[in-house]
Amino acid sequence: MSERWPGEEAEALELEEEAPEEVSEPDEEELEEPEEGEPEDEEPIPQLRKPGEHAEGELDIPDDVNLIEGEPDGTRRGVAIVAARFNGEITNRLLDSALDELDRLGVRQDAITVMPVPGAFELPLAAMALAKTRRFACVVALGCVVRGETPHFEYIASEAASGLQLAALETGVPVAFGVLTLENVEQAEARIDKGAEAVRTALEMADAFAQLRASAVQASR
Repeated sequence: MSERWPGEEAEALELEEEAPEEVSEPDEEELEEPEEGEPEDEEPIPQLRKPGEHAEGELDIPDDVNLIEGEPDGTRRGVAIVAARFNGEITNRLLDSALDELDRLGVRQDAITVMPVPGAFELPLAAMALAKTRRFACVVALGCVVRGETPHFEYIASEAASGLQLAALETGVPVAFGVLTLENVEQAEARIDKGAEAVRTALEMADAFAQLRASAVQASR
């Protein structure tokens, strides 16, 4: 499988350890001080972001390197959602969560395509087909597999995960995994926001890829 954007291997990033907080209570003046270091304005897609524009507590990236960091903002291209009908009561709520998040992030309704499929096993094929059209910046896969209701639970869950990853690797289009794998239906209540989480993941990766392509164009000039 050929790489779509060949380049040098990125250096490993070390996670920044946060120092433990003091037991003593801070006074009111310290609590009221605004946090520093966060950018006031986001740079538009597909421009490269400046080093240091990362949230506190994430990766500690040196200031003298180029930074490609995606943001889950609205995209100029379309977003595809493939949703499994099996366990539809849960998947419908995942879909509502995803659509609400897309609206909140500024993605227009006419830029969203939803493709229902019978079950989680069919998600990878549909995601691959959507990605190959090149109409979409990213694909969000939604579904639910419950151990108590699916005798071949492990097989279906594993095939859905590996198949969706393959769809992304084969096409270079980000495919976000929004499939719940539950022991029982009751667990779904605490995980319904997986739909919104998958949307943010997909848009962040799409933004990062747009920046990567932009950097390749700039380097060729």
